[in-house]
Amino acid sequence: MIEKRWIHYPEFNPDQQQVVSELTDSLNVSPSLAALLVQRGILDFEQSKQFFRPDLTLLHDPFLMKDMDLAVDRLVKAIASGEKILVYGDYDVDGTTSVTLFYGFLKKIYPNLDYYIPDRYEEGYGVSWQSIDWAHENGFTLIVTLDCGVKSVDKVTAALERGIDFIICDHHRPGDELPPAIAVLDPKRDDCPYPYKELTGCGVGFKLLQAFCINQKMDQQALFDNLDLLVVSIAADIVPITGENRILAFYGLKRINAAPRTGIKALIQIAGITGSLDITNVVFGLSPRINAAGRIKHAKEAVRLLLSEVEDEAFEFAQEINKHNSERRTFDTSITEQALFMIENDEWFAGAKSTVLYKEDWHKGVIGIVASRCIEKYHRPTIILTQSHGKAAGSARSVPGFDVYEAIEECADLLEQYGGHTFAAGLTLPLDNIEAFKTRFNDIVSSRILPDQLVPMINIDMLLELDIITPKFYNILRQMGPFGPGNMTPVFESRNVTLSGRPSLLKEKHIKFDVKQNNSAVYTAVGFGLGHYYPDLANGRPFSICYALEENNFRDKKTLQLSLKDIKLH
Repeated sequence: MIEKRWIHYPEFNPDQQQVVSELTDSLNVSPSLAALLVQRGILDFEQSKQFFRPDLTLLHDPFLMKDMDLAVDRLVKAIASGEKILVYGDYDVDGTTSVTLFYGFLKKIYPNLDYYIPDRYEEGYGVSWQSIDWAHENGFTLIVTLDCGVKSVDKVTAALERGIDFIICDHHRPGDELPPAIAVLDPKRDDCPYPYKELTGCGVGFKLLQAFCINQKMDQQALFDNLDLLVVSIAADIVPITGENRILAFYGLKRINAAPRTGIKALIQIAGITGSLDITNVVFGLSPRINAAGRIKHAKEAVRLLLSEVEDEAFEFAQEINKHNSERRTFDTSITEQALFMIENDEWFAGAKSTVLYKEDWHKGVIGIVASRCIEKYHRPTIILTQSHGKAAGSARSVPGFDVYEAIEECADLLEQYGGHTFAAGLTLPLDNIEAFKTRFNDIVSSRILPDQLVPMINIDMLLELDIITPKFYNILRQMGPFGPGNMTPVFESRNVTLSGRPSLLKEKHIKFDVKQNNSAVYTAVGFGLGHYYPDLANGRPFSICYALEENNFRDKKTLQLSLKDIKLH
């Protein structure tokens, strides 16, 4: 078991301490809560008001995005002249929610459109040659891509020669050359002045529809009714929940909890989620099921579910998708075991700073998940490859602070295709290049990765005395959500705590105990995967804990509970 590093937030300087003092007074909160706000860049009353009360009126003008005027003009022209429009999306959660939002909104006002999602295994990521053939054969003259397309220069060029225009809505890093589309909407374009760069693909599609509504003088409320889809894309794509994403996620969660669309309601039921949904519920409860459709069968099933308006039909679709998810879990468990066995029994990996594994019969739909599972144990950049159409297709995942996309980019001459983000990427290469790629990738990682990045870390916001924890403290803390990247759930450390009673070992791998500090109240602490601490805790040694606060609802009785991240024995 790798011992985790506990990284504490740097101590405040005198100026920051002064801001904490002023916020404590102006907001009438404890200094600890004021300090958490300052850590998140909230420095005065007005910023606090916007943070605690996000407002849709604070969304940026969509026309600030490069090419937005061109995109809206082309969309308006297509509708006015009755052209056939194809809404094209990726097969992951961001792609399927994008298609559902864009197609579902437009279909209510314009009938002459359809949607298309490529088959993960037959067509692969992005705009495919098959899709252009299909669009041409069926008379489509405008394709709107969502969550893909920014690197599809050759495909868009070929489509243009066949009389098909493109509007691209993407959020991935562009290559050196942009496709010859009518408009390329991507906040990550170097020449795009849009103030917020971290939208999802669904978010970029949403901004296009927002601009369309403004242009057509339409009430935007019908568009805002789709924010339940947008928050699912934000949660699943692990983008920062800051700025505009925070506003969209805040109202998306309100929508999903108050009046979820029929398909999402069915998914919530199938997933067995009770109580209010937050980002964590969406990430672990809804996203894997939506993703499973494209991993195991075809992502069109997810769109069909999310578009469904009939409860019985939606529940049937949700059950089918849940079966795919169960199948995905079986593949995931089996392949992870094989991958870990390969790492443990190959001496090459003992001195490596990265993991690259290939097995021809691994299921392509779960290799990204398997890469993440390997990182949980070995904590180094990982790429899992399998065979697809005579090539090696792979998914890459990284560790905090290391840009795996850049490392892959340096191996471009060995690859046929690649794309992605800092922490996750996809790639395709000839089978003959696997060994050369494995060596080169490891050399690049070894030369750049810092020793600390190879050790898992826990970021701790502050030291906290247990007697500071009260229902009022937790209530204000909860209002600092939605939590996620850029605004993570606060993690606290309490030192020199002692057991109150004996600890319990659950299923041989989890731990549960009551804890107190000096004369504080007694709190229940639960640590998943921390069962290895049981023997030492049972011996009564003093210890420190780091944890997040959560509310436990058992038989309608709510109590505050410590969700343990790690334990340090003294």
